[in-house]
Amino acid sequence: MRVRPTRRLGAVLALTLAAAVALSGCVAETPEPTATPTTSTTPAPEASETAPMLRPGENAVANRRFFDQINTEYFEANGRGDGRSIVDNLIENGFEKQDMEVTADTTAIGLATDSIVVSVRIKGECLLGQFAPDNYVSSIEPLLGTGGCLVGKTRAIDW
Repeated sequence: MRVRPTRRLGAVLALTLAAAVALSGCVAETPEPTATPTTSTTPAPEASETAPMLRPGENAVANRRFFDQINTEYFEANGRGDGRSIVDNLIENGFEKQDMEVTADTTAIGLATDSIVVSVRIKGECLLGQFAPDNYVSSIEPLLGTGGCLVGKTRAIDW
């Protein structure tokens, strides 16, 4: 015996299909799976920057990182220190004494100065390092018309 579809059955199927389509918009979407981070056994690449080093023949910008490293290490060990040991430390690390200037450690009446400034002439520029009781700072400045880096009377570097 064969069952014939009736109009009623067709209507029920149409309503069921319409309800399924309408309700499909109400169903929560399944979230996309997120990638789980994995650990790598490959070592991380080393920093592309090389360690600071003296770069003879290059300009002040190329030598500033090394100048700052040397002076920062000195400051951390000695605080403000004194002009002679600051200059000696730079010489020990490859800077040329004849290219340096340093301010006095004491005032005309024998009091300690607020800071000591050391300079190194490099290719028409000046690396300046200032040692104060609580910090060290540096800058690069143009060479003065006098051919030096520091204004005023500086301490003789004749040792």
